[in-house]
Amino acid sequence: MEENLLELIILIPFASVVVQYFLHRVLPARLAGLIACGAVLVPFLLTVVVGRGIGAAAPQVPAVTATIASWLTGGGLEVAFGLRLDPLSCAWTLVVTGIGFLIHVYSLGYMHHDPGFKRFFIYMNLFIGSMLALVLGDSLPLLFLGWEGVGLCSYLLIGFWFEDMNNARAGQKAFVVNRIGDLGFLLAMLMIFQTFGTLDIAAVTNGLSAGHAQGTFALGDARITLIALLLFVGACGKSAQLPLFVWLPDAMAGPTPVSALIHAATMVTAGIYMVARFSVFFALAPVASAVVAIVGALTAFVSATIALRQRDIKKVLAYSTCSQLGYMFLGLGVGAYGAAVFHVVTHAFFKALLFLGAGSVIHALSHEQNAMKMGGLKPHLPRTHWTFFVGCFALAGIFPFAGFFSKDKILGEALLGHGWLFPLVGVLGLITALMTAFYTFRLYRLVFTGPERLDAHAKKHLHESPATMTVPLVILALLSIGGGALSLPAFAHFDILGDYLRPIFAPALAVAGEAAHHAVNVEVALMLVSLAVVIGGAWWAWNRFARGPGDQLPLPQGGLPFLLENKWFVDEIYAIFVVGPMRGTALLAGFFDRYVIDGIVNGLARLCDLCGAVVRLLQNGAVHTYALLFIAGAVYLVCSLL
Repeated sequence: MEENLLELIILIPFASVVVQYFLHRVLPARLAGLIACGAVLVPFLLTVVVGRGIGAAAPQVPAVTATIASWLTGGGLEVAFGLRLDPLSCAWTLVVTGIGFLIHVYSLGYMHHDPGFKRFFIYMNLFIGSMLALVLGDSLPLLFLGWEGVGLCSYLLIGFWFEDMNNARAGQKAFVVNRIGDLGFLLAMLMIFQTFGTLDIAAVTNGLSAGHAQGTFALGDARITLIALLLFVGACGKSAQLPLFVWLPDAMAGPTPVSALIHAATMVTAGIYMVARFSVFFALAPVASAVVAIVGALTAFVSATIALRQRDIKKVLAYSTCSQLGYMFLGLGVGAYGAAVFHVVTHAFFKALLFLGAGSVIHALSHEQNAMKMGGLKPHLPRTHWTFFVGCFALAGIFPFAGFFSKDKILGEALLGHGWLFPLVGVLGLITALMTAFYTFRLYRLVFTGPERLDAHAKKHLHESPATMTVPLVILALLSIGGGALSLPAFAHFDILGDYLRPIFAPALAVAGEAAHHAVNVEVALMLVSLAVVIGGAWWAWNRFARGPGDQLPLPQGGLPFLLENKWFVDEIYAIFVVGPMRGTALLAGFFDRYVIDGIVNGLARLCDLCGAVVRLLQNGAVHTYALLFIAGAVYLVCSLL
């Protein structure tokens, strides 16, 4: 029974795509939207039903599995199209379908007048289905199939309004940058098969744990370290880490619900999921874990600095997503696997809330996105305002909102860990927390308070969003307020999510060692320091932008503000040192192919054609020509015999 329900979880979104595609000409737009929403809600409910007995509370049922069909067989490789719902995949599925459903409902209002309404929901359901394949797949090939599926859907949705070439290029950029990371993932898969002789995820992780226990794989084993690093390369592409983070801010070209879906619930968390799923690899590879922590901390820091000076309301949130993803990788790198997953969950709540709130503002202002042209919206958009305000508190990490608890767990593991790396990345994370609070409340002040800076067109059409858009905001706001209760600090002895995920991370923790339990006063002191830092950043921004943008209206002409305004010129550096040389190489290769390779082939063809033309002069069908040739030949023969 549970196996059949598990199959339905993944099949329903794909079935919805097929139905909408073939019946889109006859389906009313509203009905198509409701079908799409139902295709996400039903898998959420089924996941609740199937996953209720999984976890530490019922260790005799660690997972529910289902095999749909045999898939790949040959050369010693046997891969079934199988699904596996365990604590980790269950938590991810609930986030994907739960947040995805709210975003779908929101889209009913946001995309109501768009001519591509039906096409939009086909892509959205395909996105959800691909993410579920990634999360529920019990083998690396199926995980990779979902991995590529979300990459394709991101291309389709980011470039949804492809009539504007900038949007089309943004989708193309996301697709190409992700292919770089995918190469690392493919190489890791090949090495895993070579090492373990299987691509079944459970068999690989169990085999690695057993091999370590038997002494086959020592701590720091070169093969395991290389596999872990290659997996992380793939994660960097999907989850927008340095140096492959450049695609994510450009993803704002898509409709706002797409931004919320990509940034909060689906694509960008795929890399986090993969590293968490293969946590035992990273536990056995301290070098790889250190790389994960350092890259995560640097991404969090660099992205936060860029967010400080962005003017586009969605760009601020986009760089914030890069920064928060860096926090998650920081947690994974220091061995705080449960804390990293916890931050994935809380981030899904408040980042979806903030993106959808930004979409509500953009909708109210007739698609204006420049925060410098907003201000004073608080009385005009009351529901959007207070829900966005809640999201700001959660993102900044202010007690008692959800972001405070998850961020604090990661910073605590980093700052209180042993070794030179832990304090270094922990302090970097603490500085990032200060900047996060600053740019979050800078954005709030620029949008909702101070004098109105609206143009005449935006002011004329200013209105609160409909219920289909504001009800999801209210639900997400409540989750952002109470979501921290899923995993309270250690001294509270109440950790629902941590206990639920413990069986998944037990092998990795057995290798790396359980995190040390610190005295209550140490944990409380660290929480107070973290809270003081973020409140200081929030207070600074609150006072600095009390009267609007002030001195930020003119474009800075030099110095650090200019660098931040222009995103450290990362795209320009790529254009000069990566895109330019590759384009030049492509042009050179094209020239060589066209004029050398093709020149030789076409030259031979022309030579044959010339020879044929000469022969045609002789073989013209005229009898007197043949007689003349016969006589000439006879004369030549007689002369040669004399």
